[in-house]
Amino acid sequence: MKKDINPFLVKKYISKSYFCDREEELDLLFRNAKNGMDTTLISPRRLGKTGLIYRFFEHLEEEKSMDFVYVDIYSSRNLSDFIMLLAEAILEKFSIKSSVGKKFMKLLRSFRPLFSFDEITGAPQVQFNFQSVSDQEFTLQKLLQFIDLQSKPVVVAIDEFQQIANYPEKNIEALLRTYIQQLKHVNFIFSGSQKHTLMEMFLSAKRPFYASTQFINLESIQADKYKLFIRQNFEKGKRNISTDSIDYLMDWTKGYTFYTQSICNRLYNYRKIDVDIVKKECLQLLNENEPVYFQYRKLITSKQWNFMVALAKEESVSQIYTQEFSGKYDLGAASTIKRILDALLEKEMILESASKDGSSFCVYDVFLMRWLQRTY
Repeated sequence: MKKDINPFLVKKYISKSYFCDREEELDLLFRNAKNGMDTTLISPRRLGKTGLIYRFFEHLEEEKSMDFVYVDIYSSRNLSDFIMLLAEAILEKFSIKSSVGKKFMKLLRSFRPLFSFDEITGAPQVQFNFQSVSDQEFTLQKLLQFIDLQSKPVVVAIDEFQQIANYPEKNIEALLRTYIQQLKHVNFIFSGSQKHTLMEMFLSAKRPFYASTQFINLESIQADKYKLFIRQNFEKGKRNISTDSIDYLMDWTKGYTFYTQSICNRLYNYRKIDVDIVKKECLQLLNENEPVYFQYRKLITSKQWNFMVALAKEESVSQIYTQEFSGKYDLGAASTIKRILDALLEKEMILESASKDGSSFCVYDVFLMRWLQRTY
């Protein structure tokens, strides 16, 4: 009996069969890689940038023209962590039983690391015992050189790249830029969610990575394409979903990939879906997340929380310092709003979106925004 797979993924990427659109971005990533151009990929969290990278890697695998390595450095705190995660990513890509994997293991053993395996996933883990900063720098250089010596060009995607700006070592950007410039057969995708930090890293003439990449600023998937994707996947699973239901859930999630997928994932349990069922599942999800939202409130000040409520009720605010907005919600003077805004942007609880008309602000987590609207 064929298994009925829920096509609306909310965790790991599986295949292009469950991936919606992004054709233009995929084409640009491929052209950049083919032409030796590095890419900076920026998007808010939960908009699908990691899924896009894996979809691009699947494309490279089909083309058989390039290899690829993916490393997520979100958990890294320093250069040592970065090196460890890079080494583990290379090990994950090249099986230790393959000729490339055996060569890499030989290289790693020369650094005398400690090897282990994740108890749950079985993924290889590497721990280095560096004696000096020069040891770290030498190891990093050798890892990158190893990638450069492969038989095919390699695309290395470093996810949450902005983390390196927080490392205690002050020369990391210059060090990486120096090593990367020496590579002949490696292209990079530097992706991340902190737009301001990444823009500063790649657009400031004072920074080592200045003007070294092409930018892709990831936006929401076009509504008409996403709606078609949703309808087709319900129909393939012999489910019936009304047009009004799709319109409602797309509006409720603002078309953000993770939130849309989450609601569709729940709706896939039904054979026939109308707007009432969509509303029921949306409300149930908010109720399930309520303990998390109450915990958020404990992590910020009462003024910051009130500001979050005000933003949620407006959904998006461009004139953030006006008397009209501050007076409506009793938020205080412009100087107070600026302090609150800066703090919440730093905590990634508020999202700033820039356009030719200026900046606008909204609550980062769409589900939290909907809960605030209902509760206050």
